[in-house]
Amino acid sequence: MNKEVLPHTLRMVAWEVTRSCNLACIHCRASAKSGPYAGELTTDEALRLLDAIAAVSKPVIILTGGEPLLRPDIFEIAAYGDKKGLRMVMATNGTMVTEQIAGDMLKSGIKRVSISIDGMNAEMHDAFRNVAVAFEGALAGIEAMKKAGMEFQINTTITKANLDQLPGIMDLAVRLGAAAHHIFLLVPTGRGKEMAEQAISPADYEKTLNWFYEASLNCPIQLKATCAPHYYRILKQRKQGKGVRDEGAGDPLHATTRGCLGGSAFCFISHTGQVQPCGYLEVDCGRIREKGFADIWNSSPVFSDLRDLNKYKGKCGRCEFIKVCGGCRARAYEITGDYLAPEPFCIYEPKR
Repeated sequence: MNKEVLPHTLRMVAWEVTRSCNLACIHCRASAKSGPYAGELTTDEALRLLDAIAAVSKPVIILTGGEPLLRPDIFEIAAYGDKKGLRMVMATNGTMVTEQIAGDMLKSGIKRVSISIDGMNAEMHDAFRNVAVAFEGALAGIEAMKKAGMEFQINTTITKANLDQLPGIMDLAVRLGAAAHHIFLLVPTGRGKEMAEQAISPADYEKTLNWFYEASLNCPIQLKATCAPHYYRILKQRKQGKGVRDEGAGDPLHATTRGCLGGSAFCFISHTGQVQPCGYLEVDCGRIREKGFADIWNSSPVFSDLRDLNKYKGKCGRCEFIKVCGGCRARAYEITGDYLAPEPFCIYEPKR
């Protein structure tokens, strides 16, 4: 059966500008710590990378880490990307954000900031972050951004430990004035391997994503599921076969185009310049110090595999929802060693 090859217009890049971090989160895919880390891109290399990305497309650039605010030239990088026509956003834990820093974010052209909140109270969030007062620091950072007029969203990684708090965290996001609440399903990589038993079950995964869809119908802020490709199959099922409408056309932060975008619309760049399908799928697709970014994006054999739906194996390869879901390639790789293997956390059985 000819399932076609996915187009590969680059819409979003997550760039680990540094792996250094002031926290030690128990689920961190990078096992990040205080650092410093050898081999991180210099300022000149960082600016040349933005040139190379802008020559391919004009994607959203997520400045992430580690903690990106630990990089001294972070606002120079953000401002340069903004001038190149790239939409610059930042993922931070919030604990370093002051009114001055929030103002610097705005001046440098950063359009939105995400702050992770993984519990509706300090006890749960601080346990996740492995640092006392992390919750207090995140809330203080949010208040500083609100005073400065910086748009922010709340990100939440879901585990067995905080699953029952998800409605409360969503309510907190609304009360805080967030523009959006994005949920992430745990991918057991990095330090996350040590808490693999905290991943919710496939049945709870399905139940949670159906609840999230129902919550989205009346929630006053935008909701989006990430690292949860089944959600896009559920969207199509719940919308009675009408297809998944790209509600965020023109805004990749809100787009509901497909579940796993790794290799087709999204890529990750590590602190040393290694390009990967995503941060959780640590497969070397090319290194920017050795090859041009355009060459890597257009010609990587790994990206070519991920774009060719005929190569997907098992029930993912047979599934009628493969174009809108695709399964989590990182979970498949972590559990089987094969990024084209069936998504191990999906309970749906294809009709063919």
